[in-house]
Amino acid sequence: MTRSDLVARLAERFSQLTQRDTEFAVKTILDAMTDALARGHRIEIRGFGSFSINRRPPRMGRNPRSGEQVVIPEKLVPHFKPGKALREAVDARQPAEQDSDAA
Repeated sequence: MTRSDLVARLAERFSQLTQRDTEFAVKTILDAMTDALARGHRIEIRGFGSFSINRRPPRMGRNPRSGEQVVIPEKLVPHFKPGKALREAVDARQPAEQDSDAA
């Protein structure tokens, strides 16, 4: 599902909201999440999962063309850990989708 799919589905589900209002709401939520993660905060959405920042330490890599060693600097990367309810919901749907693919 893409961002525009999410906006369309929400606008369809909540008919009192216009497409523009729905787009603004989704953008505001995602911007707030991005800002919180950029400041090093953890985001937890009960029943869905949590977002946090993981540190990737600096390491040595290789340039594939020349074979020369290159220092890869430390990075901070977002990490998502699904909640129990999300894991169970995905697991419960898995067999049904596989059966329809086989037919």
